[in-house]
Amino acid sequence: MRSALAKSSPPALVEGEFHFTHEDFVRVAAMLYADAGITLSDSKATLVYSRLAKRIRILGLDNFDAYCQLVASPAGADERGRMLNALTTNLTRFYREPHHFDHLRDQVIAPMVDKLRAGGRLRIWSAGCSSGQEPFSIALTILSVLPEAAELDVRILATDIDSNMIAHGKAGVYSDDLVEAVPQAQRVKWMERDPNDRSQWRFGQAARSLVAFKELNLMSQWPIKGPFDAIFCRNVVIYFDEPTQEKIWTRFNPLLASGGRLYIGHSERLGGASTGYTSDGMTIYRALSSMSGGRS
Repeated sequence: MRSALAKSSPPALVEGEFHFTHEDFVRVAAMLYADAGITLSDSKATLVYSRLAKRIRILGLDNFDAYCQLVASPAGADERGRMLNALTTNLTRFYREPHHFDHLRDQVIAPMVDKLRAGGRLRIWSAGCSSGQEPFSIALTILSVLPEAAELDVRILATDIDSNMIAHGKAGVYSDDLVEAVPQAQRVKWMERDPNDRSQWRFGQAARSLVAFKELNLMSQWPIKGPFDAIFCRNVVIYFDEPTQEKIWTRFNPLLASGGRLYIGHSERLGGASTGYTSDGMTIYRALSSMSGGRS
């Protein structure tokens, strides 16, 4: 059956166990763009094949055409979410781009210490938090200046489109190799060995209580009011086309408190959305307008 299919079907875009044509790739790419704003170039065909072939095998389907039909149908809504998870890139590490955390500590948190101890609030959003290393790096940065932060009105919102990554972040457990970037003193103070697996580290309650993990698609409605003193959205919009990037940067602006900071990835730029911000360091921007919405 498969040999007959291969003869009558368009040529395979990627050779493998399942027939995968350029039309299949275009359909997958269109669904990913519609759902998440992520643009896939033709160079990603092999990546798409390798990640989705696993799902096709699990489902017992014959080819990518059958898979595309499934995820495009109402009955395939759950699988479409799994497809989105499979195709989302989740590259992260603790203290990635460390100058951002130095700036956060010195320019955002330190000046607010007295205010926070007097009952003030601090809100930070990690948008595209992946498996949690970024928001926990933020939590450790806060705790380095304000050890009692868990007892104060200090909160970090951590969101990602990938439900698997959100589950990982909520667990707060990381292997030895992943926590190497966390200074030993912080590791000992704010983390503990997992009693069930000594090769794993678990964040303690002080850090975990600061972070709320939520599933969120940046292309959908945001049930978020702010104002935020800082938003981290780093190495996320590089997967979007330019109009979508501009839309995201522009939507962040009214959610920032006046003078709030936006931290972006080293290869990202604000472009036309920069009118609402002023540069405050390398890939760091300060919001110019005052926040007019509610509080979260």
